[in-house]
Amino acid sequence: MLACLGAPPLETHLPFVAFPTSPSSRSALRLPLSRRLPSLRYPATALSARHHSLAVAAAAMASQESGEDPRLARIASAIRVIPDFPKPGILFQDITTLLLDTKAFRDTIDMFVERYRDMNISVVAGIEARGFIFGPPIALAIGAKFVPMRKPKKLPGEVISEEYSLEYGTDRMEMHVGAVQAGERAIVIDDLIATGGTLSAAIRLLERVRVDVVECACVIELPELKGRARLEDMPLFVLVKAA
Repeated sequence: MLACLGAPPLETHLPFVAFPTSPSSRSALRLPLSRRLPSLRYPATALSARHHSLAVAAAAMASQESGEDPRLARIASAIRVIPDFPKPGILFQDITTLLLDTKAFRDTIDMFVERYRDMNISVVAGIEARGFIFGPPIALAIGAKFVPMRKPKKLPGEVISEEYSLEYGTDRMEMHVGAVQAGERAIVIDDLIATGGTLSAAIRLLERVRVDVVECACVIELPELKGRARLEDMPLFVLVKAA
């Protein structure tokens, strides 16, 4: 969700742990413990501007020393965290600042495009709502169609739907009938993976119509919520990881 006008004024940019772009390497860039953000499950404390600049510098230095793509540190530093939004104890991952930074936003799109342009992807399925921001430019760049995966009663035509569990209750994801064809190769994109519920529902929905889901892709991962495990054997590609 995007931060609204009523969001608390306390905010800080996020010193992220960045995943490498090489699919064969899973060693993360790790900032010093003293510069990582508090756990998502505990009340947040804003970092000072000095701590933020030191954290970003540390990420950039680690990226250079490890031979990782320097764009990862730039993307990470462009995302801010707003503590206690939308409720106390939550660190809201605000990607609006990434969208304001034209260089970091282009880097984000470029890194996804570089990964998928030679994988014969014909469908980019974007999850409402922030998957609609990143999905279309990626789809255009790799010559694929963009398919919106929407909340109930948002699509005007005939739909196919998939129910998934929330912490309290259930929800549904819908897609237009005929938007995809059996045998097409798809990626599913969202801005962030937390518990993995919406990504899992999108995978099931596409697989029901015999689409080959190749991978899920997100800008941000919140690893302590274990969404990656919920995807089971489905590959997940992320650019940055909240520490």
